[in-house]
Amino acid sequence: MSRRILAAALLVAAFATAATASILHDLTGRWQLAVVTDNGTGYPVLELKQEGDKVTGTYTSNAMGSRTISGTVYGDTLSFVLSPSGAGEGMVLTYTARIVTADSLNGYVDFAGQGGARFTGTRQR
Repeated sequence: MSRRILAAALLVAAFATAATASILHDLTGRWQLAVVTDNGTGYPVLELKQEGDKVTGTYTSNAMGSRTISGTVYGDTLSFVLSPSGAGEGMVLTYTARIVTADSLNGYVDFAGQGGARFTGTRQR
């Protein structure tokens, strides 16, 4: 095989690997989170629907009610934004999690630059 053909084949393989790297996990389902803050631990429920590397769904907690989320999965990382319930209501929360196993997450939530908290998540089966 010539060097040019080999180089082209390696380039195609690299692009194929990069394209599929973001879709290693399907996180669709119901997740129980534990968000540990200075004020105690909250237990929101996250309902995710994943299509390719995009995730959408709902986040439901006693403190904030039900809110929509949108985000992405890339490799072993899930990132999503929890939108305010209405215009001018609440802050945008940004969650970033490491996918530990198919059914567990751990990460950090940023409270719009005003601090944050650690969290874990377990998929409910």
